[in-house]
This record gives sequence, C-alpha cells and structure tokens, in this order.
Amino acid sequence: MTSGRIVFLNGTSSSGKSSIARELLDILDDGVFFHLAVDSFNAMRSKRELGAEELDAALRRTRMGFHRSIAAMAEVGNDLVVDHVLSEPWRLLDCLTVLPPEDVLFVGVHCPLDELARRELARGNRPAGLAAHQYALVHAHGDYDVECDTSTASPRECAQRIKEFLRHRPSPTAFTRLRRRHPRDSREPPTAKHSLFG
Repeated sequence: MTSGRIVFLNGTSSSGKSSIARELLDILDDGVFFHLAVDSFNAMRSKRELGAEELDAALRRTRMGFHRSIAAMAEVGNDLVVDHVLSEPWRLLDCLTVLPPEDVLFVGVHCPLDELARRELARGNRPAGLAAHQYALVHAHGDYDVECDTSTASPRECAQRIKEFLRHRPSPTAFTRLRRRHPRDSREPPTAKHSLFG
C-alpha cells in the first residue's frame, strides 16, 4: 500500500492556513485529500473547565494524538492537508519522529504582524495577542519546502503555488533535512509545562 502525501501548513493563528487548506481541497485533483486541523482536534475536547495544569496536560496529549492521527491516516494511503501551529519546539520534533519525512511537503504560511493583529480583531474568536505570542516561534526552525505570504497573495494563489510544488516535491524534503539536524533521542516531548497559547 502506498502511503499518502502530507501537505503540512505551519503558521500562526489567523495567518490564513485554513483558507489555503480549503482552496487546496478544491484544486488538488490527483487524489482524495482530507483537511486535518489542530483546531478541530481541540474542539472535540469536553467543555468542562480545567485547571491550568490539567489543561496543559490535556493540550499536550491532544497535540501528540493529532500528530499520530496524521501518521495513521497517511499510512493507509490517505492524502492530507494538515493545518498546525508549531509554536513549541517539541511539536515539530514530535512530528519529525512520527511522520515519514519523504511524504511531507512542509509549507510556511507567513503574514506580517500588523495584519495578523487586524485579522485577529476582526475574527473576534481568538484571545487578543495570540498571533503576536506565536509570531517569533512558529518559523524558528527556518526550513521549508515552499513558503507563502497571505498578505500579498490570495488563498487560491497560495494553493496554486503549493499544488505546483506538490507535483515536483523537492529531494531531500525539508522534513528530511530537519530530521538530520535533530538526533532521534532529542525528539521526545518534554514533561515540563508547555505554553497554553495555541
């Protein structure tokens, strides 16, 4: 069985990942693609109020489960568009551990901070300052297969650019290069508290 392709969108909250994902599902015509979003996994959690420590542990388990769900879907041949926020180093390291690097097209979704703040305010359903908190963290690893800026290109234009790269995936991929930089024993998620900001 051939494993599925993974288009992995990484960017801050309000950067336009979900809009690009919807466009990709509309224009990718050489397979059946599923959109897996970390926000959707977070939304499945029960709504009872949790203390800070319990919430932190639940969010960590959610993200680890999300990564393994991506791997399981792809392993049986499903093509995926993944929408994630790699705002803590362990999240990327965990993805490097569980996802086959040659199957991942790693996409950096960028947007200037002032535009992120404007979008965040307009949406009204995100904590104030969430995107600003994530801004310096999500792209800190500094390596992608393809990048786009949603302040200068529409979601459809970004999706078209990604589609072209998917047809001619680079070798080695960004995930392959990143794996080489991070020894396997350093990819375990930390046990200390993690950020609650996305």
